[in-house]
Amino acid sequence: MDAETVADPAVHFAAGANLAPAINAWQAWLAAERRVSLHTSDAYARDLAAFLSFLVDHLGEAADLDALARLKPADFRSYLAHRANDGIARSSIARAMSTLRNFFRFLDRTGRVHNPAVKSVKTPRLPKSVPKALDETDALDAIRSAGALQDEPWLAARDQALMLLLYGCGLRLGEALSLTWGTRTDSETLRIVGKGRKERIVPVLPIVRTAIESYRALCPYKNSGDAPLFLGARGKPLSPRIMQRQMERLRAQLGLHEHATPHALRHSFATHLLSKGGDLRTIQELLGHASLSTTQRYTAVDEGHLIRTYRDTHPRAKIR
Repeated sequence: MDAETVADPAVHFAAGANLAPAINAWQAWLAAERRVSLHTSDAYARDLAAFLSFLVDHLGEAADLDALARLKPADFRSYLAHRANDGIARSSIARAMSTLRNFFRFLDRTGRVHNPAVKSVKTPRLPKSVPKALDETDALDAIRSAGALQDEPWLAARDQALMLLLYGCGLRLGEALSLTWGTRTDSETLRIVGKGRKERIVPVLPIVRTAIESYRALCPYKNSGDAPLFLGARGKPLSPRIMQRQMERLRAQLGLHEHATPHALRHSFATHLLSKGGDLRTIQELLGHASLSTTQRYTAVDEGHLIRTYRDTHPRAKIR
């Protein structure tokens, strides 16, 4: 596998001798065929590693392919109960089951293991989540203050450009970090490749274009072509964790709520568009949501605006 497409090598898999090659093949398939992002690949790796670690205690030894073939529905339910007892969130447990289904499906398709037991285990039901957005003042304050956290001018410019992409264009952090040095950022739109390799076009405000060009001009590492646009202090691809830590510092400095993360800037983009009269279909396209129902979660964030719009526009609401 290419070194840039594998999951975090620090993840340890408690795997029997003939299982380790299967895991390597699965990760290579995820990268080459499914084209999952590094963030997703790392999450899958951690989920599988946690399951295999559980099996060491559950079975008394590290699992191999034969052991996986013998697992019963009760074994998977024991794993779910174990994770729940550890205080793991239901959303994380649900993702872990999705990972296991994906892994066992790969083992089945490649003739390594056939075990339908995992399919019979129900995923924990998830509560409907409401996106956590910042209000307009907090979002703008966070962007303005981001540069003050850095001593190097080019790093300050980088952080502000990134945060403006999240808030001004509604990008996911991974989407922003996937932009290359050769990406045209001087036009009014950007072509973004999002989840599932789905492409979308997003408008780019002048302030966002200016911020990106300022960062380019100040960056001491001049790349080209498919090299990453956003770089770390030593010239390597910027880690998402760096921006997450910057937001943690801003939370403490500005007194922002605990949900103020890089992803909250994307939520803020959608929420503020909706509050200004943006329609859900347009916001769905801008966010790259496959389903309108995903976008509709934002209507719960600003019910006050919806009520005002109803009162202002519905004919019967105007009758006195």
